[in-house]
Amino acid sequence: QVQLMESGGGLVQPGGSLRLSCAPSGNMFKINVMAWYRQAPGKQREMVATITNSGITNYARSVKGRFTISRDNAKNGVELQMNSLKPEDTAVYFCHALGDYDQLWGQGTQVTVSS
Repeated sequence: QVQLMESGGGLVQPGGSLRLSCAPSGNMFKINVMAWYRQAPGKQREMVATITNSGITNYARSVKGRFTISRDNAKNGVELQMNSLKPEDTAVYFCHALGDYDQLWGQGTQVTVSS
């Protein structure tokens, strides 16, 4: 069964940067939108950024100007460049793929921003 494989999480100091990557482990349904969500302890999962297969992007207000989402067409995946990280960005980050009739979530990767 195909899975979305995430990588790139870790511990970083405030003001630092991380790059998250996500790619399917095998053949996927046709993807229309890929996205990153995050969930902090005790909070609901929230959208961070989305990108359509035509390259249209959308960002949460809290990350606009600091995060950049991009498609990795070679791997049929998605990346998230996170700059100027803040402690409030600490969360588990999830990759999501949405097709015409299907959707798939990744397992999540922990991002911790702390000094």
